[in-house]
Amino acid sequence: MDNLKVEIEELSYEYPFSKKKVLNNISLSIFSGESVGIIGRNGSGKSTLCFVLTGLVPSFFGGRRTGRVLIDGVDVLQIPKENLVRKVGLVLQNPFSQISGAKTTVFEEVAFGLENLGIERDEMVERIEKVLKRFNLWEKRIQNPFELSGGQLQRLAIASTIALEPEILILDEPTSQLDPQGTTEVFEVLSELKKSGMTIIIVEHKFEKLVEYVDKLIFLHDGSLVGYGKPEEIFSMREIDIYNVGEPVYTTLCKNIDVKNAHGNYPVHFNEAAELLKGVFQKDDG
Repeated sequence: MDNLKVEIEELSYEYPFSKKKVLNNISLSIFSGESVGIIGRNGSGKSTLCFVLTGLVPSFFGGRRTGRVLIDGVDVLQIPKENLVRKVGLVLQNPFSQISGAKTTVFEEVAFGLENLGIERDEMVERIEKVLKRFNLWEKRIQNPFELSGGQLQRLAIASTIALEPEILILDEPTSQLDPQGTTEVFEVLSELKKSGMTIIIVEHKFEKLVEYVDKLIFLHDGSLVGYGKPEEIFSMREIDIYNVGEPVYTTLCKNIDVKNAHGNYPVHFNEAAELLKGVFQKDDG
């Protein structure tokens, strides 16, 4: 994680016909290979930030963007679209809005994006087989995509994006419509991608899952950057309580009896919280 991958400098944005900034003077850096979560209440600008990073804002949605958003040192608006899709992949919260609907098999669905990029057939077949096996969908390759479960369909949406071999993967609430099993399936995939060194940015409300996966959190409120740092640092900020964002249940338990770790932060992981609470109860018993 030595190389700067994404750099946001004094970014502000407002949608067309709106007098209010959806994003307000945001600056931060993300390094190659980092996994970064985005948290905040509804309307805080999380999805808009994702769209900015993919170039959809303002090129597709319109509106006014100021500041700079650099990927590998080049402003995202200056990167040709055919190159940008190879650099940044986007997975939406509803896989039904991402599946083309034009293909009748899982295999053909993954091929759809590759065909649009003009990938040679042999390489296309190789990529599809690799990505479907990686996401445990190879045995489903001749099935209709809409016969898959919710978790499988979201994995297919991710697989179709990964087949394009982006350097950065952005996911906007990918588990919001999934049951616990589907959520686990998606996060297992993300864990594998993290191990491969991909740079990943994810909006997610299931904090117990999120903190196990990300290196840092971006904390937004009303379009402004409130905090950017390690999960335990962010969830120890008083603004978390003031803005009613929510937090991991283990953090809440430790806050209720004011138990902090050696760094002065409330724990966000189960194992750390359990050890700290165990120490408190043993001390009380003594």
